[in-house]
Amino acid sequence: MARESNMQIMLNGKQENSDARSIEQMVLQKGLKPDALVVEYNHAVIPQDQWGQIALKEGDKLELLSFVGGG
Repeated sequence: MARESNMQIMLNGKQENSDARSIEQMVLQKGLKPDALVVEYNHAVIPQDQWGQIALKEGDKLELLSFVGGG
């Protein structure tokens, strides 16, 4: 079975090639901690329980925002 080719997306303001097919796959590929992450997809904040249901497409815009504790 042929693997789908990479697509161009905007990730945190930079063009990037990706073979991730969902927000959830992208988060896992980047090695990010889901519990400390907010995802904005095409200018809308997406709840974590929907990340696996959102199919990424060519030209999508993602912002992956991590919370960092401190004080």
